[in-house]
Amino acid sequence: MNETVDVVIIGAGISGLAAGYWLQQRGYSVQMLEKDAVAGGSIQTTKEQGYIIEHGPNSGLETNPLIRKLADSLGILDQMIYANEEANNRYIVRDSQLHPLPMAPGKFIKTNLFSTGAKFRILKELFVGPAPEEARETVADFVSRRLGPEFLEYAINPFVAGVFAGDPRELSVRAAFPKLVALEDNYGGLFKGMIKGRRERRKREAAGEESKQSARMFSFREGIGTLTETLQDQLQDVITTDATVTGTEKKNDQWEVSYTHQGNVYTVEANAVLFAAPAYAVSELIRDIDNETAAALNAIPYAKAVMIFTGYDRQAVPIDLDGFGYLIPEAEQMNILGTIWTSTVFENRVPPGKVSFTTFVGGRRQPGKLELDDDQLLEEMRADFRTLMGISVEPEQVFIRRWPKAIPQYTLGHLQREARMEIFEHEHPGLFITGNHRGGISVADCIKHSRPRVDKIDAYLKNLDSITIAY
Repeated sequence: MNETVDVVIIGAGISGLAAGYWLQQRGYSVQMLEKDAVAGGSIQTTKEQGYIIEHGPNSGLETNPLIRKLADSLGILDQMIYANEEANNRYIVRDSQLHPLPMAPGKFIKTNLFSTGAKFRILKELFVGPAPEEARETVADFVSRRLGPEFLEYAINPFVAGVFAGDPRELSVRAAFPKLVALEDNYGGLFKGMIKGRRERRKREAAGEESKQSARMFSFREGIGTLTETLQDQLQDVITTDATVTGTEKKNDQWEVSYTHQGNVYTVEANAVLFAAPAYAVSELIRDIDNETAAALNAIPYAKAVMIFTGYDRQAVPIDLDGFGYLIPEAEQMNILGTIWTSTVFENRVPPGKVSFTTFVGGRRQPGKLELDDDQLLEEMRADFRTLMGISVEPEQVFIRRWPKAIPQYTLGHLQREARMEIFEHEHPGLFITGNHRGGISVADCIKHSRPRVDKIDAYLKNLDSITIAY
């Protein structure tokens, strides 16, 4: 069976769904192919006995106006909610105790999270020069050089584990946190950049773009999955799930994509193909087209992670849940990476009188945790809960989700890999790549990066039309 459409999109996570929706809005015919049984990628929300459970991302940061525009266009803007003010409080574990992350100079001076020596070392950042132009620094290299080893150990190490499930000794600072490097490149240092860069930040804010530090955290009343579910509803007539793509090749000035579905083999012809699958999957699909780009994509490592959702009676939790949650530095040698106090962050997440937590385990720090059975994972988590929050009872609600390839890691050389993807699109007209392995891993990054791919596809198809008309 053959079909013909304007664009085939391979992968129906948030990147592919947003792109598919925008392309349809511009009048193009689209066919989306998703290997899993449901669309949405890692954004999956379910509800069990009154508990809202997020399998992957719990929220997003409203760093650009595209997010509200997309929600408004989908008719779900009235369901969009923002995190409670208490979620601005963050905790870091040191010496098996929760310490508030100091967000103001006075609190920084008084905190026990950092030693006196570390505080003075951070102040020396004003006098640290920039790295040589040819330097290829990891996040650990950059932070140690500018802020000292203790700040790396008790601030950046847990932060990187919380965002990437990663290791700061592996991640490229220019690829993973480009704005940090920009402060050094443009102003000579982090503190100097924060002071002198206020004018530029005001310009960005006036244009509707927020920094990740000041952007508001958002979700929807029934969970972040509302976004992907609504996109899926809009695209339901053009999404085929349980579809395994087996090949992509050029035929008669078009691209032919072959796939299997329910035991049958299908082909679809299109003028353009957007690869919106994980890097390792795209690598396999383009190996016969461009082995160099396939190798670059295959070189992107992924962190393994386990999400453990637990629900408790509020009376069983003896501490104030007055924050977003806590992160655990590697030096603490505990079983988990950190825990989000889910029922504090957003309203309407639990039944009355209950609280919920979302805990992450594994990452690049402890990849073997994925192999533990559910009982072992729960027992290790509960041991850390007893130490850190004084919770001694068993949870009333438990849900565990394993992600064997959870988050792409922007390691040294990642910018070169991204550059290779640009070359690929130039050398193979009609083929495009998007996803969280390119341009940022967050929900907002994926939405933001999909838009220029849509613009490029739009321009490419219009150019084809003009050539056809000319002939």
